[in-house]
Amino acid sequence: MSPTRTAPAPASAPSSFTSTGIDPRIDSTDFLNERLRTFYNGSKQPLTFSKDEMARRLNALRDVMESRGLDAVVLTSPHNIKYYSDFLYTHFGRFYAMVVTPEDCCTISAGIDAGMPWRRSVGDNLIYTDWGRNNYPHAINTAIRQRVTPRRVGLEFDGLSAHLYSAITTTIGPSVEFVDIAPAAMTLRMVKSDEEIAVITDGANVADIGGEAIRAALEERPRAEYELARIGTDAMVEEIARRYPDSEIRDTWVWFQSGINTDGAHNWPTTRMVQDGDILSLNCFPMISGYYTALERTMFYGTVDDDTRRYWDVNMEVYYRGLELIRPGAVCGDIAKELNLIYAKHGMLGLRTFGYGHSFGVLSHYYGREGGLELREDIDTVLEPNMVVSMEPMIAVPDGQPGAGGYREHDILVVTEDGARNITGFPVGPEHNVIPS
Repeated sequence: MSPTRTAPAPASAPSSFTSTGIDPRIDSTDFLNERLRTFYNGSKQPLTFSKDEMARRLNALRDVMESRGLDAVVLTSPHNIKYYSDFLYTHFGRFYAMVVTPEDCCTISAGIDAGMPWRRSVGDNLIYTDWGRNNYPHAINTAIRQRVTPRRVGLEFDGLSAHLYSAITTTIGPSVEFVDIAPAAMTLRMVKSDEEIAVITDGANVADIGGEAIRAALEERPRAEYELARIGTDAMVEEIARRYPDSEIRDTWVWFQSGINTDGAHNWPTTRMVQDGDILSLNCFPMISGYYTALERTMFYGTVDDDTRRYWDVNMEVYYRGLELIRPGAVCGDIAKELNLIYAKHGMLGLRTFGYGHSFGVLSHYYGREGGLELREDIDTVLEPNMVVSMEPMIAVPDGQPGAGGYREHDILVVTEDGARNITGFPVGPEHNVIPS
């Protein structure tokens, strides 16, 4: 059974279920046959962005649809659903989607989330129930066919497992042609609007606050990595709540590393206590409505030895040159190749561990990535105004060698018409980030 098509729910609607016409309180057999429902519970909540901004995003996607002859697009990744609807789902073993057609849009959510996806998204929402393994693709197919007769449908090929791809395409039907929409959707996300840049700038400011809280705590006394991480996270969460009182509070975190734990950029904090003579890595990651920002700094606890200072100074040389190279017209791969020359000059190129920077927007450590805008040797994207990228050179010296540890600095830059604006304010380098023991 499928619900009949209805107009998108108003901004405020009665808090009641609308299902397939079955009252689940009457008969348990009928209840288990219920596959889809709507739940317009409460009122639409304030979105992160204005109606005009959300319309701009959807219209840009619809322009792509028109150019490719697509009747509908099915978005399935957290980052694209968030970007085009403002709803960020929690996977937890269930699947979600957003159906976009030339005139309408609808999120697809699991019943466990009740009315929240509708409240926190543009457009309509359709819920699938848990008690049927094929209800998720059935909901997608229903949402499409309520709005259009599909002949060509866009999917995100890069994020679908073979099983999910088969389930979705088989349910929609063998007569429909499926097209990869992921690269085009990513390209649209790479150039930020003024509203997005405002959120990203707020995030960079919040990261600075987290960093200052951690430094102040460490100046009082040595602490365990996880304690410092918790202090920085709490400071950032409080600031996000102050600046965005209507938002969800979620996913903000800190990676604070010391000693050997600094060798990886994504090493989680441990119970290790900071010790005299430790190299430190401060990494603050505030998340404002799914928008990731970051502050990363090399620090040192105690007196810096000569070997540590040599590695740190070379990494700073690369960092400062990298800031100069970020400008409109620069090619991502060319930036990486030029910075390689500095490391090579000092005999340290083999200590590099990853690319020099990446795009910012809707991403986290478990979703998203605008791979077309990374400062890596194999990326030929040309920087444009309103792109937002990091500069984050890193080298890792193996344990047991003089100066062992990971060295990394990270700033966020907004590309402008004639250069770039650095929105990271936390002090950088040995002159500022040596903490007396």
